Amino acid sequence: MPAKPAPIKKAPAKKAAPKAAEKPAAPAPAPAPAPEPAPAPEPTPAPAEPAPAPAAEAPAEAASPAEGAPAPPAEGDAAPAPPAEKKPAEELAAPPPPPPEPEKPKDEPTSEPLGLTVEDVNDTSATIKWRPPENIGASGLDGYTVEYCKDGTQDWVVANQEVIVSNRYVIKNLTAGDKLHIRVKAVNPGGASAPAVLEQPVVIREIIDRPKLRLPRNLRTTFVKKVGEQVNLVIPFHGKPKPQVIWTKDGQPLDPKRASVRNSDTDTILFIRKSERKDSGKYEVTVKIESLEDKATIAIQIVEKPGPPQSIKLVDVWGFNAALEWTPPRDDGNTEITGYTVQKADKKTGDWFTVLEHYHRLNCTVSDLIMGNSYYFRVFSENQCGLSEDAAVTKTLAYVQKTGILYKPSEHKEHDFNEPPKFTQPLNNRCATIGYTTKLLCAVRGNPKPKIEWMKNQMVIGDDPKYRQLTTQGLCTLEIRKPSTFDGGVYTCKATNALGEATVDCKLDVKVQPPASK
Repeated sequence: MPAKPAPIKKAPAKKAAPKAAEKPAAPAPAPAPAPEPAPAPEPTPAPAEPAPAPAAEAPAEAASPAEGAPAPPAEGDAAPAPPAEKKPAEELAAPPPPPPEPEKPKDEPTSEPLGLTVEDVNDTSATIKWRPPENIGASGLDGYTVEYCKDGTQDWVVANQEVIVSNRYVIKNLTAGDKLHIRVKAVNPGGASAPAVLEQPVVIREIIDRPKLRLPRNLRTTFVKKVGEQVNLVIPFHGKPKPQVIWTKDGQPLDPKRASVRNSDTDTILFIRKSERKDSGKYEVTVKIESLEDKATIAIQIVEKPGPPQSIKLVDVWGFNAALEWTPPRDDGNTEITGYTVQKADKKTGDWFTVLEHYHRLNCTVSDLIMGNSYYFRVFSENQCGLSEDAAVTKTLAYVQKTGILYKPSEHKEHDFNEPPKFTQPLNNRCATIGYTTKLLCAVRGNPKPKIEWMKNQMVIGDDPKYRQLTTQGLCTLEIRKPSTFDGGVYTCKATNALGEATVDCKLDVKVQPPASK
């Protein structure tokens, strides 16, 4: 009978494993991938069990793996836990998990493109343009797709195979005579936006001449007319075939009772027979051929004289001055107030005199008033049409008080201009010819004005008609008409006033004219 095999000692193998775990002197390099554990040996019948000699070698084999490799499982026992379950302290402290990533916003499509219009049309293509969407969103904008379909169908055809980033596109290879509906979509990661669709279908045909307005230079700024004047605006245009002309005022159709429009092949005329302030506004004229159009806006302003200032107040009176204040008019005449005119009137006379013109402030000081008088004041408003019809008048009088002023005569002595007569130019001796008139001249001064007397040979001449006596500005003249030999002698001029008298004389010789030599 065979001998009973010796029992297998398992204790040394169990102790060797913990020693291996307690000996991590230095961190080992990254372990190579562990070999797959060998499959457990199939159980054998008792007679085939190994001899005691191999069993004795088990502790030695268990001690060898203690340096780094796990011990192989013994026969008949369950496989021990893999050494990965017993890790060093550094490997046991695992890093914290990363924070959760924030949720990405969902991609949303943009709003529809804006301002889709037709730029040009011919018999094979149509050019359209548009503006970017108002709301693009965080996903951005990748581009646009252009689609079209024939009128009366819903078969939309994509014109561009790839999205475009431009805001203008030419749809090519079209058939002349087709009437097409066109739309544009904006595309981003969230998908396609709502489409922007043309209001009217586009007829694919050749336009010989695009509609174009030629706005006159004077209508490019505000057109100003006075109330009651005529408004006659002539605006040329061109286009073929003849464009359709549409007028609007402030976005509304024209009132035929206020304005009339006359159109020809080359221009359009807006006519208002008698303008009123309510005719002011923005007038828009449109010339249109199919889907092509051109527009122009004209600002018309109907103005009139302003109303008077709302109120005027006499603020203060001092010395020879008066201070006034007033408020702007309630009605400015539909145009800017350019200034004010201030006038004053004396209570005694009631006559108005202008003090200030084109004055821009709302207060002023009127000076040079007369002491002891009372004054009214009034103010007119002014704009480009002129002064207001009425004025704001002060309700209270401005009285300039008298002040005590005494007259003090001058202390200097006035100069005495009185003096006795004095001849400044004496008489000169003269020689005259018989029959030829002669004059005697002298000059005298004196204050009061002296009296002049002429004498011949100490006899007063008086009113003798042969002599003519003149005195002008102190110049004394004695004219002797056709003297004869009897008129010769001593002539004396005598000047007399209250302060004295003075005389001057001369000798006059009268000779016969010598006969003419043969």
